Amino acid sequence: MSLNGKAAIVGAYEHPTRLATDLSVVRLHADVAKGALDDAGLSKSDIDGYFCAGDAPGLGTTTVAEYLGLKLRHVDSTECGGSAPILHVAHAAEAIATGRCNVALVTLAGRPRAMMEEAKAAAAAAAAAGGDKARSGPPRTALKPPDPDAPELAFELPYGPATQNLYAMVAKRHMHEFGTTAEQLAWIKVAASQHAQHNPNAILRKVVTVDDVVNSPMVSDPLHRLDCCVMSDGGGAVIVAKPEIARELSRQSGRPVVMVRGTGEAPKHGMGGFMDLTYSAAAWSGPLAFAEAGVTPADIQYASLYDSFTITVLMQLEDLGFCKKGEGGRFVMDGNLISGVGKLPFNTDGGGLCNNHPANRGGMTKIIEAVRQLRGEAHPAVQVPNCSLALANGIGGALASRHTAGTLIMERV
Repeated sequence: MSLNGKAAIVGAYEHPTRLATDLSVVRLHADVAKGALDDAGLSKSDIDGYFCAGDAPGLGTTTVAEYLGLKLRHVDSTECGGSAPILHVAHAAEAIATGRCNVALVTLAGRPRAMMEEAKAAAAAAAAAGGDKARSGPPRTALKPPDPDAPELAFELPYGPATQNLYAMVAKRHMHEFGTTAEQLAWIKVAASQHAQHNPNAILRKVVTVDDVVNSPMVSDPLHRLDCCVMSDGGGAVIVAKPEIARELSRQSGRPVVMVRGTGEAPKHGMGGFMDLTYSAAAWSGPLAFAEAGVTPADIQYASLYDSFTITVLMQLEDLGFCKKGEGGRFVMDGNLISGVGKLPFNTDGGGLCNNHPANRGGMTKIIEAVRQLRGEAHPAVQVPNCSLALANGIGGALASRHTAGTLIMERV
């Protein structure tokens, strides 16, 4: 069943906080839900479908629905990391098309940055009190510990995998195979910073140069500190509705309808050791979305691309068909991703590299900025003129091990 035109995004909201010292995770979910409802011109009684992932506390959909006081007839808690919200929009469109709900709420929220601050404060307090750190165990960190029941753990944990190492492996392989350089990867961060300077809520608003990036401290060869995304609290929400409801809301507000045109999702994993690090699951999810939408990469005017690291963006550009495999390095050079300058404006809010990566999951903010562009509501300095077709792509997991890609194509109508 094609989902082209079966649902529209009618509400979108990004939490302004980047450090939630006084807000719980469920409160953040509630805040972004209210923000999206207000943006759509709806009330919570209009919501009959709810979607969230592993960032939601307790029993996920049930816990948050209870906290919000929602009466629902459809829920979905698909969990695939940072790409989950993109899959949720597709699943919501499918639920709407099959009559399971009429108006779906999708939320994402978390506070890893505040958790890190709390862990540091607790460790400092224990040290000042003369506490036995060895007996009390290590301080709590911002990332969840690995699942002890995960079958891959026994095979991978002895080698000390870490998120930055797994992405560095991909970057190193791309450099070896295609001659990609650190300077070319740096152009991706440069473009993000050019956009972030106009976002008052962005964590990193300073414009950087290629030299700034390659001269920043090495984190995991060949990735430097400025090749890595920010860690932030907050979150976001979107509301997906039947086209008839979307058109009525558009009539009332004067805003354009943001129609779902194409969707795709695909996992990639270790494949029993036969794994090629030169491509991501976006090579599979992208063609599905383009085929459903009936458009090509050349038709896309704006792209929200998952940017946990600079190499993540470069891989998606190639795998989604914006350039040929191995040519991503040349494609991103000389400001080609900068709005008003380059051929393909990307992440005009500053993205995860500069603005926001809430709950260590960047898929939601990718959808939200694409909606802003299609509505003509991005910052004037980065707004793509007459933007009518946009793409959002997410990568949940890690490129070098296992991940799920989600691709969403939206049109202003």
